[in-house]
Amino acid sequence: MNTLHAEWTKLRTASGTLGLLLGLAVAVVGVSVAAAVSLACPMVDVCDGDPTRVGLTGVQLGQAVVAVFAVLAVGTEYSSGLILSTLAAMPRRTSVLAAKALLIGALVAVASTMGVLASVLIGRSILRGNGFTLPAMTAVLRPAAGSVLYLTLVALLCVGVAFAVRSSAAGIGVALGLLYLFPVVALAASDPTWHRRLQQIGPSTAGLGIQATVDLHELVLSPWAGLGVLALWALGWLVVGWLVLTRHDA
Repeated sequence: MNTLHAEWTKLRTASGTLGLLLGLAVAVVGVSVAAAVSLACPMVDVCDGDPTRVGLTGVQLGQAVVAVFAVLAVGTEYSSGLILSTLAAMPRRTSVLAAKALLIGALVAVASTMGVLASVLIGRSILRGNGFTLPAMTAVLRPAAGSVLYLTLVALLCVGVAFAVRSSAAGIGVALGLLYLFPVVALAASDPTWHRRLQQIGPSTAGLGIQATVDLHELVLSPWAGLGVLALWALGWLVVGWLVLTRHDA
């Protein structure tokens, strides 16, 4: 509990924390609303696409803000040397990592919930006005809740990356590479088998399938299975970060 309180105090008083969390919510809402406005259906009978997923487009930008926030929350301590004081005061290193992961994940979950909820409510109003027949709100629960879980898992993945590389700049580069490089490589793959395989193992390409509400049979993985792939990525990086933290000098 003392470790959790200490980490909360550091996060709460760190400059930029509130700004990045606010930026996360704004990015999710702003891009989602822009995508909804740009999607018009000239004839109701020929409306195509997945309006629910379009209304959550901002999550794709929001994950970049999450990556920066999570990596800086850990990496800044290494660059400033504060990590030495942290480990001197709290020698149980596993507890330090767990406390940081818990708090960062919780803060991202709160901010992303606000952003996703606003995106769903505003997006549905805009899309309905653009001629789309939208599913009931109950059908949107899985994509909306899944988007919040997606961003929270991205935060945990980035915490693991930051502890593993122990550098803010390198951590942000690795995290953004993991999130945005797989889709690019998958698109560049000329072999259909490799194209599908890369989409199945990519943390973002697999995880964002949780937003889909139509043509689920065309997904490379089922929505929850795709989110499970991201969870495995997050767990894997947390384990790597834990090994580096506990077996190497700070």
